[in-house]
Amino acid sequence: MASISRLPMPIHESYEWQFDGACRTTDPETFFSPETERGPRRRRREERAKALCAQCPVVRQCLEHALTVREPFGVWGGLNATEREHLLRTRAG
Repeated sequence: MASISRLPMPIHESYEWQFDGACRTTDPETFFSPETERGPRRRRREERAKALCAQCPVVRQCLEHALTVREPFGVWGGLNATEREHLLRTRAG
């Protein structure tokens, strides 16, 4: 579960970047896998999500948000949960 204590204050400006997200009108299932999804099916879904992220004007804000709150699920900012965890470990040194 994401750490609620790391979430920004619940004010409009903290989340305003989300209004510009390329994913805003996309089915959330593109970014979040069903519990039983594995292998090639999961990789294809994540590739579709990452392709949207690659065109997104707020991909950086999205990724930083996911890293800050340690979002444990889905594709955020062009990275899946495993990739984000690896990035966090790399940043920690």
